[in-house]
Amino acid sequence: MIALIKDIAKFSDNTYGARRIKKVLNTLSFPVSRRKTAQLMKEANVWVRYKKKYKATTNSDHNKPIYQNELKQNFAVEAPDKAWVGDITYVWTSEGWLYLCVVIDLYSRKIVGWSMGSRMKAQLVCDALTMAIWQRQPKAGLIVHSDQGVQYASHQYRRLLKLNGFIGSMSKKGCCWDTQSIILANS
Repeated sequence: MIALIKDIAKFSDNTYGARRIKKVLNTLSFPVSRRKTAQLMKEANVWVRYKKKYKATTNSDHNKPIYQNELKQNFAVEAPDKAWVGDITYVWTSEGWLYLCVVIDLYSRKIVGWSMGSRMKAQLVCDALTMAIWQRQPKAGLIVHSDQGVQYASHQYRRLLKLNGFIGSMSKKGCCWDTQSIILANS
């Protein structure tokens, strides 16, 4: 039975605890309690390796130039395509972290552009903004607000803003409640 517990732990990449291993053992016609399963796991030297539930998505510790806060927490916009906000979030999948970047129009509170990828690179935010530009065709002067993450401070992203005549805007360091609160309110 110890060899079986080791196999189950290896199969689960050491993510199964006593409850889940007990369920597997019971399914395989080995009627054991959770307490007995925990004892057998200890005897087999099997430990659960917990995965982090939180992953930081903002790296503000960089030497790239940042934009002033043009939005100044004024989230009430009079017309569409006057101010957009963007942010990155993440989802754990069976194949690892998946990053999602969204761009929201502050007037309608609708997602106007998005991008997903397995890496948090500047291309992720550029693709989301490009989708939004392609769909909405905004005029120059649009304020595009984000956090001070390295992706939003990248040369590639800044060039995209400049080519379209947009005004970049960034929250102050540690001011997480403005951009994310808008994103979360629309989830």
